[in-house]
Amino acid sequence: MTNEQLNSLSRQKLAMLIDGDNAQATLLAKMLVEAAKHGQITVRRIYGDWTTNNMKSWKETLNFHAFQPIQQFRYTVGKNATDSAMIIDAMDIMHSGAVDGFCLVSSDSDYTRLATRIRETGVFVMGIGEKKTPKPFVNACDVFVYTENLVPRKKNIKTKGTKKTTNDKPKIEAEPDPLPLLEQVFEMAVREDGWARLDVMGSNLYQLDPSFDPRTYGHKQLSRLVGGMKDKFEMRTKEVDGAMIFYIKMKE
Repeated sequence: MTNEQLNSLSRQKLAMLIDGDNAQATLLAKMLVEAAKHGQITVRRIYGDWTTNNMKSWKETLNFHAFQPIQQFRYTVGKNATDSAMIIDAMDIMHSGAVDGFCLVSSDSDYTRLATRIRETGVFVMGIGEKKTPKPFVNACDVFVYTENLVPRKKNIKTKGTKKTTNDKPKIEAEPDPLPLLEQVFEMAVREDGWARLDVMGSNLYQLDPSFDPRTYGHKQLSRLVGGMKDKFEMRTKEVDGAMIFYIKMKE
């Protein structure tokens, strides 16, 4: 990354607002790293009813990472007042012009309209939540990161001398196939010579699916994901202005 890019990143200010009722305290450090990829986090707030036991897990980690706890009492049983307080604060922060973007941490669909409203003003918004997050909220963000991609994947360990019956086998959730989405963005980015720049494909990916993440498919980078599909794509590199650019071509 060049000095110019670093300076540009440092000028981008973000507000990170966390719904404490719908997020994991143990992942706060990793969520900060994800948000920091898009700018400097200048506003840090966690919302919830701090008189309840389920908010205790946040108390130690929020002080360490300099987050401001926002108290929101539950006035009615079964109703979540946290989302209302967070939405009102987000709109106040947006209209103040203090930040250039938002990171909303929750798996609750109640923030769909908030994310949509922020994007309508031309302000960047990312979301962080579990894979159970409703798709409307995911698609309302510019970028959405699943918390399952922030923790290391567990590898299956075979124990010598032991046998498991069919009933003992753990259920393995099938990974989605990235190929249809990759084919779509290739068609969007392909030039007349049949080649497409990988960085352009990456930008188009987030337009089609803000939750797209190579880590979902076991790769840290998009180039490694595409490079591993040698039967579908051909890859080459070219140096442009001192930077290495990846080019992709679909095989017949």
